[in-house]
Amino acid sequence: MNLRITALLVACIASFLTPFMGSATNIALPPIGQEFKVDAIVLGWIATSYLLAAGIFSVPFGRIADIKGRKRIFVVGLFVYSLGSLLSALAPSAELLIFFRIIQGTGGAMIFATGIAILTSIFPPEERGKAIGINVGVVYIGLSLGPFLGGFLTQNFGWRSIFFINVPIGLLAFILALSKLRGEWAEARGERLDVVGSVIYGFTLLLIIYGLTEVEIPYFSIGLLLLVVFAIYESRIKHPVFEIRLLRENITFSLSSLAALLNYSATFAVGFILSLYLQYVKSFTPQQAGVILISQPVLMAIFAPFAGWLSDRIEPRIVASAGMAVTTLSLFIFSGISSNTPTNLIIANLMFLGFGLGLFSSPNTNAIMSSVEKKFFGIASATVATMRLVGQILSMAFTMLVFSIIMGKVEITPTYHSLFIQSARTSFIIFATLCFFGIFFSLGRGKIRG
Repeated sequence: MNLRITALLVACIASFLTPFMGSATNIALPPIGQEFKVDAIVLGWIATSYLLAAGIFSVPFGRIADIKGRKRIFVVGLFVYSLGSLLSALAPSAELLIFFRIIQGTGGAMIFATGIAILTSIFPPEERGKAIGINVGVVYIGLSLGPFLGGFLTQNFGWRSIFFINVPIGLLAFILALSKLRGEWAEARGERLDVVGSVIYGFTLLLIIYGLTEVEIPYFSIGLLLLVVFAIYESRIKHPVFEIRLLRENITFSLSSLAALLNYSATFAVGFILSLYLQYVKSFTPQQAGVILISQPVLMAIFAPFAGWLSDRIEPRIVASAGMAVTTLSLFIFSGISSNTPTNLIIANLMFLGFGLGLFSSPNTNAIMSSVEKKFFGIASATVATMRLVGQILSMAFTMLVFSIIMGKVEITPTYHSLFIQSARTSFIIFATLCFFGIFFSLGRGKIRG
């Protein structure tokens, strides 16, 4: 097995596991709550702790990987992730489960921060888009199949099976990476790690996300203040954890990153909303709802590699912007959803959404990675992962805020179906608006080829 195939295989295994875990856990939360007898806030932290840990540590580990070697951090990440999965499966209490999820998310951060960077280091520019396209397709499969497969596993084998199944797959990727990947790829070797900047970054993300999710304005405000402090500090030191000049001076990198953030913020909660809609309003079973929702990742998996290949031949901004436009239109169509919306229309529009997401993600990632020097591949890869993670959390935060304002904290019974529909429509309008602005950020990034 040659180096490129090995790297792509290992990266794809890791790229499936990490987003799969994040989305599958949501399905298992009710059984976890019943076993540990905990409230909704604790359950929320079981889901959020993983995403937050991954988001907080992705950028610092991206920088460490640039300095110490990407293979080293990637392999350690696979081991830590597998260990966190095993401990989570064996957790005797909700509090320990949250702690083990943080361990799992930390391992996920090491994987997020290095996977795409390794592919970018190994594959030449003319093949890079195709490789990234395959990898992005696998990310979306994991992200979207999580609720479906998670529901099947939870229903038939218990919630702990979701964590157990990650262990052998993670260890397989660990053994392959350790024994078959040749090279370290450390273009920033010898430079120093910015510990102070890493700490400021972690607290900034934590406070902003906590403030938004819990609607705590003081925490959110402090987080924004720290963001300013972080930007000023990073622009003044020699070896920052995050190269602010990449955002300030590299228009392709900054606008592509912002486009990714908007895209994930607008699309991650779609599956959550439609899962509730199909089960509560349409009275489908969880397995039936999963079959309907599978239509989106199928199209994403088909078109992400094609779009990556296309972005090697056409300007990535053109392909990605077309994908963002299709996504915007799909979300706008969903904003007209009602209790009488035909199921076939929902399936068709999910496929349309999957097509748009497939067109956007690979070229956008290709544009980000191709716009930076080799020594910044780790930090660029970590930025891609952070945009995804922060976007996922923001998407859920926006949705829960809308539901809280329109519906309040009530059970979704037939009495409240009309308010649920109103909440869903409002959320989709917000999402369509975010994606609409994303089109212009995507178009405005400039060319990456002469």
